[in-house]
Amino acid sequence: MPNYSTAAHYPVRGIDVSRHQGSIDWKAVSASGIRFVYLKATEGGDFQDASFRQNLRAASDLGLACGAYHFFSLKTPGSVQARNFIGTVPVSGMTLPPAVDLEFWGNASERPTPEAFQQELRTYLDAVRQADGREPVIYTSSDFSGVYLKNFQVRRSWVRDIALGPWWDGNQGWLFWQFSDRGRVPGIDGYVDLDVFNGGEESFGALLREVGFR
Repeated sequence: MPNYSTAAHYPVRGIDVSRHQGSIDWKAVSASGIRFVYLKATEGGDFQDASFRQNLRAASDLGLACGAYHFFSLKTPGSVQARNFIGTVPVSGMTLPPAVDLEFWGNASERPTPEAFQQELRTYLDAVRQADGREPVIYTSSDFSGVYLKNFQVRRSWVRDIALGPWWDGNQGWLFWQFSDRGRVPGIDGYVDLDVFNGGEESFGALLREVGFR
């Protein structure tokens, strides 16, 4: 597949996981060369992923760079979603900046106007910035971005494209790229999302220093 070929040019590899991956053998994951992981923490205004804390503790203990992400609901106020995320995710122990997952999947029946969505997203991001002290990462796909992120400043992007390559042409360039949702990694039964960092080990180390390795 073309995206696998392109992804091979980026040596710093990662995964993103949730409770759907079940029990994970993090020693095997780490031994496979995975360098970073984003863990689902929350969704909407009241959902917390049951595997988040256990996975965070196990992955962090093995030296993996860990970040937490929130799945953003199009029907819940940004302030309510921010409280859910902030109340669930500890600042201590989070190596990577917080991320927010913006996509149509799971939001099929909700379609606010772009203006209304961007206002709620700003509210969410402002609250998370204040609580965490770092600029959040925005995960999104080209279809969602084309509708809801036009003229919206994205400072740190995590792009999804499982067919071709990182499509992002935003003002800051992409930071992470999810290139597969059917990857295989030792220590995980079934499929897992595969990601790469936009740079080599030296650049990745610089990012960790910049965001404050915690």
